Amino acid sequence: MRFKNARRTTLFATLGLAAALTLTACGGGGDDTSGDTPSGAPSSSASAGATETGASDSGSSGGSDAGATATGSSTGTGAGSGSDGKTSICRTDELEVNAADNTTDKKEGVVTVQLKNAGGRDCSINGYAGVDLKAADGSTLSVERNGEPVHPAVLKNGDSAAFNITFPYNNSGGSGVRLTDILVTPPNETKYVRVAWPAGTLPVTDGSSSGKLQIGPATRVG
Repeated sequence: MRFKNARRTTLFATLGLAAALTLTACGGGGDDTSGDTPSGAPSSSASAGATETGASDSGSSGGSDAGATATGSSTGTGAGSGSDGKTSICRTDELEVNAADNTTDKKEGVVTVQLKNAGGRDCSINGYAGVDLKAADGSTLSVERNGEPVHPAVLKNGDSAAFNITFPYNNSGGSGVRLTDILVTPPNETKYVRVAWPAGTLPVTDGSSSGKLQIGPATRVG
């Protein structure tokens, strides 16, 4: 009996030593980093919703209205590139927005809106801008897309894209519906820019209808 007890004590001691050595090798000194996030993990940012960055009523987008909030920016691997290597979109805060009256006849009016890349980097523009027209009476007229095909483009710093707003020309002889501002949201953005309406009035009979107010897609100029 004494011999059996001695063998059992020796066996337990041997097993305990082996277990201790195994724990020391696996634990690496007791620092557990299994939950750490890799230092190269991408981060994301998001804007809090549509806000306004504006220009004065002269039609230039040089300033911003009080309370305007910048939209989130992309994390890039190079100038103007997103994490996937593609050129990231033109942000509202990087664009100078202006509008000019290009009406040539008395049937259909044309206002051309120019979006100039002033952000110091290459950026992409693709699709239709969002456009609302503000009237002098405080009402808002939405502008529909004309259905023309979209032509994606990359704008280098200083390059521009543009689109046309077409509207019914006021041949009624009356004062018509007077527009004051254009609210322009660049393609794929949520923040808009306010620029002055540079053209004439809409006919009263058509002023309440957005069916004859249309925009084309933003297209690179030159």
